[in-house]
Amino acid sequence: MSFDLDQLRGVVAAHGRVARVVVADVAGSAPREVGAAMLVWHGGQSGTIGGGALEYQAAASALEHSGISRHPLGPALGQCCGGAVTLVCEHFDAETLPDAQQIYARSIGPKPQAQPLWIKRATQKARNAGAQIKPLLKDGWMIEPISRPSRPIWIYGAGHVGRALVATLAPLPDMAITWVDVAADRYPDAIPAGVTCLPAANPADSVALAPPEAEHLILTYSHALDLELCHRILSQAFASCGLIGSATKWARFRTRLAGLGHSPAQISRICCPIGQPALGKHPQAIAISVAGALLSPQGATAARRDIAP
Repeated sequence: MSFDLDQLRGVVAAHGRVARVVVADVAGSAPREVGAAMLVWHGGQSGTIGGGALEYQAAASALEHSGISRHPLGPALGQCCGGAVTLVCEHFDAETLPDAQQIYARSIGPKPQAQPLWIKRATQKARNAGAQIKPLLKDGWMIEPISRPSRPIWIYGAGHVGRALVATLAPLPDMAITWVDVAADRYPDAIPAGVTCLPAANPADSVALAPPEAEHLILTYSHALDLELCHRILSQAFASCGLIGSATKWARFRTRLAGLGHSPAQISRICCPIGQPALGKHPQAIAISVAGALLSPQGATAARRDIAP
């Protein structure tokens, strides 16, 4: 988990003063992990720290109180988890937004304390050696890595399935979504935060803009366009590629892609049909099954494997 500074800036710009509540420590069984966070403003909130009663209580007081608080889940809140959660609540507005690049380290409490040596060492390792920093509350200081989406997901098609898939994937951390279609009026009026729309008269031309570690999902209205997208993706480096369609469609595509010069091994890197067909053809069902595949250990491995064409 990490500190989503871009999201915080957006919420502050839209709503003014915002409280951020983050799980700083857990003991025993708890509903969410360290680093899980929510934002609270007058009249609304986003994100979740889990726990039902825990979140309700924390959200109700978030704008009135800040600092560190510990919550035994069983005796105090009547929850069955049996553990305890330590929360850190902080208030932000346009004047107090953090100016951080990789790590957000700060003293928690009314009296600022001198920065401990362990924070200086962790910061230096992250900057010089790329060491991964995990959220940690220690010695009155809280440290969190700044969120930087690391998985480029390229989605082609803004129809019913494309919209359902983008809506499902957009709230997930670490995914940088590029959404391609033929014209700007193909997209919904409200675009989720963190999603980049890329209208292109010929979406296949946009494939060349994708980084070699991109994961592609092809969901357009046109089989001819789908085929051209497959051809372009197979012609360059990519991490993974999924194509919506039936077994019959994929059999025809394999033949046509072979005719375009692609080897059987390369063609087999395209997954068709995507998701789990047994879950049904409803757009939301497809979106859920595709998202599940991306989040599975196998999906994460596909994002890191050999990307050579």
